[in-house]
Amino acid sequence: MTIEQIGITVLWVFLYGYLIVASIDFGAGFYAYYGRVIGIDTVIGPVISRYLSPVWEVTNVFLVFFFVGIVGFFPETAYYYGTALLIPGSIALILLAIRGSFYAFANYGAPKSNLYLLAYGATGLFIPAALSTVFTISEGGFLTVGDGSVSLLMEELFFSDYSWAVVFLAVSSVLFISSTFLTYYASYAGDKQALEWLRTFAIWGGVPTIISSLFVFIALRNHNREHFQHTLNVWWMFALSLVSFIIAIWLIWHRKKYGTAFILVMLQFAFAFFGYGISHLPYLLYPYLTLSSSVTNPVMGRALVIAFIAGLALLIPALTLLLRLFLFNASYVKGETQ
Repeated sequence: MTIEQIGITVLWVFLYGYLIVASIDFGAGFYAYYGRVIGIDTVIGPVISRYLSPVWEVTNVFLVFFFVGIVGFFPETAYYYGTALLIPGSIALILLAIRGSFYAFANYGAPKSNLYLLAYGATGLFIPAALSTVFTISEGGFLTVGDGSVSLLMEELFFSDYSWAVVFLAVSSVLFISSTFLTYYASYAGDKQALEWLRTFAIWGGVPTIISSLFVFIALRNHNREHFQHTLNVWWMFALSLVSFIIAIWLIWHRKKYGTAFILVMLQFAFAFFGYGISHLPYLLYPYLTLSSSVTNPVMGRALVIAFIAGLALLIPALTLLLRLFLFNASYVKGETQ
């Protein structure tokens, strides 16, 4: 593999890590508020709170690694995406700051405040919607480049079928990933009441995820025919994604092996996410940026590869330790310690 191929693979792994970890976090915040609205916050709230308390601060580590890495490996992305994503990127950063602040307010300042919990839950859906514009813009047709400047065509972006299909997929995926993990977590904790509610959320959450995925394929065919044709070359990855989804839903429906079901959901999104990434190559941004045209010099590329692989080697054991000490600690998961 070339330096640019290794670089984009490492970055894609970090982005996939963020997809899973952030989705659980964002969805948990929404379900916490939804539970309060429908009057079951005392049922599902403790399970969600025990998950959020030790991990909400570390979720964005993957995202920071990715953005630093993409600019380091492919410097030209800063020129094109930096200007194009000024508005949606700024919105996402503001929402991330609001989310962190209101989590602290809701849990340490005013635990019974519906306003704080609403802000925390709502931003959990708005953030992935804002970040998903990166994938939309990468398909081309939303930027004008000329006279040394890059401009984002906001009207085209807002009224694009493909743009909204990606937004709906991002939001539905967040809720589905989160509900399947929380279902497993409630089962692990032995909380049968919370398990039944979260299991219902997981089953129903799979429906909009599959429907929005289909809409994305249809909209992509109309928006970027070249990329759509490339997805057909890796159709087996998307087929494996669908198979993983079907088995996961079957297990949850029959109340079996919730941990295995969540692993299958992770595989579902891994196959789809990496299939999308492979089919998108060699472009980073249609039609302006490719891997080979925007990659940094070989010396810097090798140094970055080593640094990021080392970072990944440190991050994974650290997260594993976090899981063992808190999330899957026998006493903590049952709420016996604070």
